[in-house]
Amino acid sequence: MSAFNKAALMTCSMAMRSIATRPTLFDSEAPKAVPAALKLKSGHVFTGTSFGAPISSFGEAVFTTSLVGYPESMTDPSYRGQILVFTQPLIGNYGVPSQEKDQFGLLKYFESNKIQCQGIVVNDYATKYSHWTAVESLGEWCAREGIPAISGVDTRAIVHLLRDQGSTLAKLEVGDEVLENKEVVEFPNPNVRNLVSEASTKEVYELNPLGDVKIALIDCGVKENILRCLVARGASVTVFPWDYDFNQVMDQYDGLFISNGPGDPRAASKTVQNLTTAFKNPAPKPIFGICMGNQLMGMAAGLDVYKLQFGNRGHNQPAVNMQNGRCSITSQNHGYALEDSVLSAPGSVVQGWEKYFVNANDGSNEGIRHLTKPFSSVQFHPEAKGGPQDTEYLFDDFLNLARAEKLKHSQKPFFVAEPLSVPKKVPVEVIA
Repeated sequence: MSAFNKAALMTCSMAMRSIATRPTLFDSEAPKAVPAALKLKSGHVFTGTSFGAPISSFGEAVFTTSLVGYPESMTDPSYRGQILVFTQPLIGNYGVPSQEKDQFGLLKYFESNKIQCQGIVVNDYATKYSHWTAVESLGEWCAREGIPAISGVDTRAIVHLLRDQGSTLAKLEVGDEVLENKEVVEFPNPNVRNLVSEASTKEVYELNPLGDVKIALIDCGVKENILRCLVARGASVTVFPWDYDFNQVMDQYDGLFISNGPGDPRAASKTVQNLTTAFKNPAPKPIFGICMGNQLMGMAAGLDVYKLQFGNRGHNQPAVNMQNGRCSITSQNHGYALEDSVLSAPGSVVQGWEKYFVNANDGSNEGIRHLTKPFSSVQFHPEAKGGPQDTEYLFDDFLNLARAEKLKHSQKPFFVAEPLSVPKKVPVEVIA
């Protein structure tokens, strides 16, 4: 070997040793992996890595089969008090969008103004995200909102457990001591709280005040897209707290809407009482309910509710319309259902009501309707977000009834207004 080649080889070797021993930018900035664990009340423990807030939390462990829409799911008030397990393996790949609002003053990309679930569990967290609406990563969002998150666990095994034993109470624990911490903890049950009261608005406000038809909406934990589906169709919507006695003001409105919400519907007994009174009105206004609204209307009609083993949560639930036999794929998020078997029983004490929709998978109730009065409700989410929009026509059906009610009383022709631009939610005073 020539002297030149020996010198070149020595220089290259020294350079390689220098590179190998020098700390890289990646090494110096790489965050330390923080252990995390999902501990179920059944005694099962799943360990992984934290990528959210460095805190621990309790909740009811439930799973969703949604393939997309994690920002919408996590901000859905119906997930309040729950630790959300995603069956989709890869979560976080399109980041988190901004808090941008639409022309009605409603959030474009979220279902409420904060994360509602107690924590999230994923198999594979995408640390690198890419989407034109994204402003931050899923981990950054969770950390900023104080929500723990765990990655690197076998979510398939967790879902098998939840399907076999049912939704269970759990703790999402974060910190270096999670593996050594063997103490038995009490698992608080969020369903014993009035989660509807926690999720509901505390003040009355109005959207699209110049709409051609006026709708009173009872907020049990309403999603932004439900409000959007109403106001985008020209309706003026006044939003009331869950326990507001709307019977005192229904002469000012053309229809009543009962929203979705979290937890046990039996906690919203005040809403049920108010609906029972509304059903007895000799000149009833159209009433429509979604999700929790379906359960509350059913209870007011005389039906019971029960807790499903693991609930229906996702964007792929089939619901069969009992009027025409047509099956629609729907978005759902609920852990309770109506016991509707008495509706088809001879001599039933529940008179005047029939099944509207039925779940094609498990036969659970997906809606009820009155035989003669303009009352109906569905268990699924016609507004989706994200998910299929196959049943969004139900908003048109409801508003058509409300407009017909308005025309009947006014006896004057009316026009359907164009959706109006409202910069923000407008607080209003309602004269009882």
